[in-house]
This record gives sequence, C-alpha cells and structure tokens, in this order.
Amino acid sequence: MIARNPPPGPASDAYRTVWRWHFYAGLLVLPILMLMALTGGIYLFRAEIEDAVYRPMNAVSATATPVSADRWAASARSAGEGEIASVLMPERPHRAVRFTIRRPDQSQAFVFVDPADARVTGVTQAGGITETIKRIHSLEIVGRWGNLLVEVVAGWAMILVATGIFLWWPRRREAGVVAIKARSGRPFWRDLHAVTGLYTGAVIFFLAFTGMPWSGVWGEAILGQMRASDLGRPIAPPAASPWEHVEHKADAPQGVGWTMEGVGLSTPMHHAAPSLERVIQTATTADLARPWLISVPASSDLAWTVARQPAQVEDTRTLYIDGVSGQTRADIRYGEFGWGAKAFEWGIATHQGTQYGQINRFVMLGGCIAVWLLGISAIVMWWKRRPKGRLAAPPGPPGPRAKTAVLAIVLPLAILYPLTGLSLIVAVGLDRLVWLLSRPRPTAS
Repeated sequence: MIARNPPPGPASDAYRTVWRWHFYAGLLVLPILMLMALTGGIYLFRAEIEDAVYRPMNAVSATATPVSADRWAASARSAGEGEIASVLMPERPHRAVRFTIRRPDQSQAFVFVDPADARVTGVTQAGGITETIKRIHSLEIVGRWGNLLVEVVAGWAMILVATGIFLWWPRRREAGVVAIKARSGRPFWRDLHAVTGLYTGAVIFFLAFTGMPWSGVWGEAILGQMRASDLGRPIAPPAASPWEHVEHKADAPQGVGWTMEGVGLSTPMHHAAPSLERVIQTATTADLARPWLISVPASSDLAWTVARQPAQVEDTRTLYIDGVSGQTRADIRYGEFGWGAKAFEWGIATHQGTQYGQINRFVMLGGCIAVWLLGISAIVMWWKRRPKGRLAAPPGPPGPRAKTAVLAIVLPLAILYPLTGLSLIVAVGLDRLVWLLSRPRPTAS
C-alpha cells in the first residue's frame, strides 16, 4: 500500500525508511505467502472437494437397521490390513462410515464401509488431495523447517500490513488512495495495490495472526502453557479419572479441537475387549450430534474419544468413553474451556471459514485473492521502477525519526513472535552490510 507521493519535509525520512522495510518484507515472504494464500483458498472448500473425490465410495443406501459396528470394524481391519486409528460417523444416513486404518509400515488408509451390511465400498490412501493441500499450506511438506517458517512468514505478513497502512495514511494535503483512478501504467498498479491493501489488510492480518497456532515455536509454546493451566484445558469432572498427556502423537485423540489435541483420559484396566458398538451406543444415548470422529486409543488404559465435528466452536463437545464398559468418563463442552482456549478455537474456526457460515468462507477467500493481487501489483511496480541490473530497494535515511517509525511498527511483532524477531535481526544485519558495501568510498587526494 503506497501513497501517491512521500510528503515533503522531516516526515519523508520516516516514510522512505518504512517504505524500504515494506519492500524488504515483501521480498522475503511474498512467494511463500502467495503459495499459502493459494492453498488456503482451496482448503476453504475442503468439504466440497472431499465429497466429490470420495462420492463413489461414500454413497450408500440409507438404512434404519444397520448391522453391529463391530462387524464394520472387522471388515475395515481386513480390507485395510491394519488397526483402526479413527472412525468418522457421517452426518447423513446415506453416507458410508469412514475408517482410518494404521498399517504395520505406519502408512494409513481410508476404508469406507456400508453400515447396512458391513460391506467395504472402497479403500484409498488416507488424506488424499485435501491433506496434501493442508501440508503444503502449513509448509509441513518440507519437514520441521517448513513448520518453523510459518511463524516467520506470518509475522512478516503482519509487518507488511502494518507498514502498508503507515504508507497509505494521509499526511498534510496528501490523501490515501481509496479508489482506482489511473487506467494504465505504473499509477494503475500503484492504485490497485493501495486500494486492495486498504480494504483487505485487516483480513490478511487476521489470517496471519490466527495462523500462528500452527507455528513450530510460538504456537507450540503458547498451547503448551494453555494446556497446563485453566486458561486452556478443561477441568475434568469430579467423577472422571485424572487427565493424562498422551506421550506419542499416534495415540493422541484427533478432531477434538486444536487446544485439546494431545490430551487423553485414563480408564480402569479391563480384561474384556473394547467394543466400537458399545462406544457408539453410549455417544448416541448422550445425544451427541453427528458427525463424530471417534479416536481409537492404542493403549488399553486410555478412553475412546468421541468428538463432534461442528462448524461453530460453541457446538464443540467431546466424550471420553470406556471402550469396554461403555461408561462416559468425561463429557467436555465448549463452556468448560478456559478463555484462552475459547479464543484460539474461535480464531481457528474463523480462519478456516466455518464459524459464520458462507459469508465467513468468502471473506477469507477474499483475503487469499487479495494476497495475490497485492503480490502481482507489487512485482509489476517494482519491475517498472527498478534501475537495470539493481535490486532497487527504496532508500532509507538513517535519521532518528526514521528509525523510531520503523521500530514502533516492527518491534512489537518481533518481540511477540521470536522467530520473526530473529529473522528481523538477520535482515537488519544484511541491510547494514549492503549499505556498507554500496556507500561511496573516499578518493585518495
């Protein structure tokens, strides 16, 4: 977001310095940010994509008298050649039950089973296209370093928005650009960039901010603290066994909400075998609205987790059920969450476009499209103004007022997000090095 001309006088030093850091922020994260916006925009339509991909295996005839769920489980184990990790109970009666099977080689498969007769309607690799899109979006596809990069990119995206607002803000007789007036050339791209940033900057900032729970340092640290305090983790009812953290992610309940993942509940030891049918009967009796995701524990001393899959976080509900006796060990609802967990879960649901229905989804989609418009217009503007053979970064006068303006915008975000702060230190060092190498050298007399 760029005003038409930097204002004259002392304020121009601050303007040009902030512009310089706006340029560097875009240079650092724009390609990755555009990739995340593309995959995020696609992932907003996850339900429609999965419905289309899995329709041949998912479509069954509705029945009022299904066979035992334990027969479904036996069919799924046989077809998937492994053990059950989770079971997705559909919302609609003409949909198959979807089992996630963990195979001996640690790969996973989806097995679709007709609840009417336990017939397997299809077997496919777990996750599929939407899981791949999600892994690209979270940068997990490149491993641990990619996940750490999420925090850096999200932090710099917020810096881009903050510095962009500073550049747009009207000064003296100069007005910020509120409508595209130019019809061609660099002025058109400048107006497009400014107007797009003005009307969508808050959405982009929100997407970056609410994406932080997925980050490898800040997200894990904050969620760990929340789970260890009343700000996040619900307090177990007096009749329930004590809470225990599951040691391995493979054993962790899934689909229970971001702040509840990785938390299990111990149950008394039994000699009888657990039963999927018994767990489903208990959840049905408890009037748990479908769809559910049932997580099957790998350890016999942990309860089965039955989590409702709601669109709005207020409808969150999770049952912990003894797989042998069918006894409900805990019934956790959204109202029992601490305020920190409520805020995180609300942010994530809104980020994913489900909290407020279709308007929520399309507002988030608008933010994703805006990132591309901002990126393309920024590249075109830079290309049109760059001196041949040079990076063409805006000049940054080293005056105290200029430094104060940059620090006031950037420093709070750098302190809040450690990896963003570390990357900022590196960027400042490189900027200083470039300045030292490019400054005119005194000539010998």
